[in-house]
Amino acid sequence: MANQFKVIKTESEYRSALSRFEEMLELPESARPYDDMELLSVLIERYEDEHHRIDPPDPIEAIKFRMEQAGLSQKDLIPYLGSRSRVSEILSGKRELTLTMIRALNAHLGIPAESLIREPRASLPQAIADLEYSKFPLKEMEKNGAFAGFDPGSSTIAEKAEEAVRWLVAHAGGASSLPRFAWRKNDGMRLNAKLDRYALIGWSLQVLAEAAKRAPAGRFSPEALTDKFIQTLVSLSVTDDGPRQARDYLNRAGIALIALPHLAHTYLDGAAFMVDGRNPVIALTLRYDRLDNFWFVLLHELAHLRLGHLTDERPWIADDLELSGADSATEAEADAFAARMLLPPDFPLGAEPKVTVAEVVRYASDQGVHPAIVAGRIQHEKKDFRTFANLLGRNEVRKHFPLDGRTWGKAARTATRRPAERNLAAR
Repeated sequence: MANQFKVIKTESEYRSALSRFEEMLELPESARPYDDMELLSVLIERYEDEHHRIDPPDPIEAIKFRMEQAGLSQKDLIPYLGSRSRVSEILSGKRELTLTMIRALNAHLGIPAESLIREPRASLPQAIADLEYSKFPLKEMEKNGAFAGFDPGSSTIAEKAEEAVRWLVAHAGGASSLPRFAWRKNDGMRLNAKLDRYALIGWSLQVLAEAAKRAPAGRFSPEALTDKFIQTLVSLSVTDDGPRQARDYLNRAGIALIALPHLAHTYLDGAAFMVDGRNPVIALTLRYDRLDNFWFVLLHELAHLRLGHLTDERPWIADDLELSGADSATEAEADAFAARMLLPPDFPLGAEPKVTVAEVVRYASDQGVHPAIVAGRIQHEKKDFRTFANLLGRNEVRKHFPLDGRTWGKAARTATRRPAERNLAAR
């Protein structure tokens, strides 16, 4: 009669199973019931994992054991753990190991990862897209709130750079999202030559993490981005809380609008993302707190969605809209579309030798847009950034996008005081 097996639940059943397994081992190889032995070994192992689990040695004890084996002093650990004081803190249990330290101890001293991580059969996580975690602007990202909710324990964010970035990647949608930012060329995007790649990746990951917190109420359909839809969006500019209404309007259409301060050396005005091929995210840095800039940047990024610029091969586009010159056709097309949606192509006031405030306000009313949009267009076409400066809607944007207790920061504030203040609303 075939052997009958069942889940082992008691210590007596466990001992009985061990005896049966030993009996099978004593049989000649040709007579051994290998299928039964395999099943029985699985049942035994499962019981042992639950009731006889042997924890790996304490990480500190594992390090000290290796030091004793190899005749190492605390000074010899400095290349792997940091300063002399850091080594002392680790060995005394006052500071925990970081992934960077664990990788170094595993690679150079051969201490098993499962001992250092203290998990049976544990292995070190693979590096993500060959990133050097210490190159991220971690302090600035932390001030931006990128790591809100991440607990570094007794260490700082900088000391736990890999853990912090991995945590952010997980909240941004997983490791599969990150290689899309690790480009090797600008691919026609309007980006500053001095751009810090790691700052852009960090900012982009935080944008996606913020978007993941609040999924849009509606479901996105590319067919919904008609001229009428966008004209309705622009008409919201006349309201006192137009930027907030724009966010809510896009939310109902399945488009997430995220406002997040730019990081130093990103030189960004905005970006457009397509997550998982179907969930669009528009991100604005609001580095210029003016209504004219807000509406042009928003329409420029929306143009990337409307005109099909985002594809599986290029699921994101980032923009520094202060740049001009040798642009790609994609950027020029987005500029032209944004300008056309904001004001008619035959805009007459830019050619007038003298325009009054009353004429600006009246023309804006006739077109159903905020006067800031008209004033900005005149400034650009006349290359006169002083005329109608009081109509641009300064300090009327960021207040509609609170940062959960954080401020927009020094970088964002100084951006509004740049002497040139190039106007974006008429490209």
